[in-house]
Amino acid sequence: MHSPTSPLPSPDKELAPSLLVVCGLSGAGKSTVLQVLEDLDFFTADGLPPTLIPECYSMFNRPGMEHFRGMALGVDFRHGGTAQALDTALNNMEGRPTRENGGTSRPALLFLEASPEVILRRYATTRRPHPLESEGMGLEEAMREERRRLVGVRKTADIILDTSRFTLHDLRREIQRRWNTTEAAKHAMRVNLISFGFKYGVPSEADMVFDLRCLPNPHFVEELRPLTGQNDAVADYVFASDSARAFREHFLDFLRFTLPYYDTEGRYRLTIGLGCTGGRHRSVAMTEAVAKALRQNGYIVGVEHRHSSLG
Repeated sequence: MHSPTSPLPSPDKELAPSLLVVCGLSGAGKSTVLQVLEDLDFFTADGLPPTLIPECYSMFNRPGMEHFRGMALGVDFRHGGTAQALDTALNNMEGRPTRENGGTSRPALLFLEASPEVILRRYATTRRPHPLESEGMGLEEAMREERRRLVGVRKTADIILDTSRFTLHDLRREIQRRWNTTEAAKHAMRVNLISFGFKYGVPSEADMVFDLRCLPNPHFVEELRPLTGQNDAVADYVFASDSARAFREHFLDFLRFTLPYYDTEGRYRLTIGLGCTGGRHRSVAMTEAVAKALRQNGYIVGVEHRHSSLG
């Protein structure tokens, strides 16, 4: 059994399981952890009593679930759940078949905690009630009682994470660092690239916007005008000159330098707009080149050519 406290050790198959039960003290970050795991293509659900865990995990092997990297369930102990009930539910998973290895392990139990001072401060900031306040307790009494009730759960945890020193972004980064272990995606952050035409307007959702109207314009070449930047002839024309190729390489160097900083901050996505006059030739060609390069660097990249079919 593993019970590391933060920061967590480097990711490995044993300590970054694909079947996970998430629980812990209210205010320690369970909702954030489940949201990050959902962003990492886990199927997630929250507020479950321990008795439903085996039934929920049985869905993981059903048709239609193949695209999920894992399953993470948040457990709620307010409605009669006990440490013994949770341990029984997890032990009942032993030996059940999985799509990964044909015979399962018990789902790992991740327990989140934080110091009383930190939890008190978080509740004061959010102004949300503690779950046990509904039983007529004050906030500090509710915190003490919850900690007492979950002593047994904490003892059975495979992973204990103390989030006291974490900001929201720190916690996102920690979960991303630990569970984003696929070979295809070295970065948790998704990069969305939008080619567009300035004459139609700048994408309102763009975090960065770049003007490519300084590049050679295929619009003035009659045989290229009907095509888009996804056509090799158009891309070859745009990047035919030394200056255009230098622009492309310096632009890619800029992205390779800056994107890791955004990734480190725990962002889920970064949207970049690349514009030319009509959004048909130059911006499309550059977007395709950037998408190819970033995918080779391990980023998950989405591409939208917003105005390439206009005019």
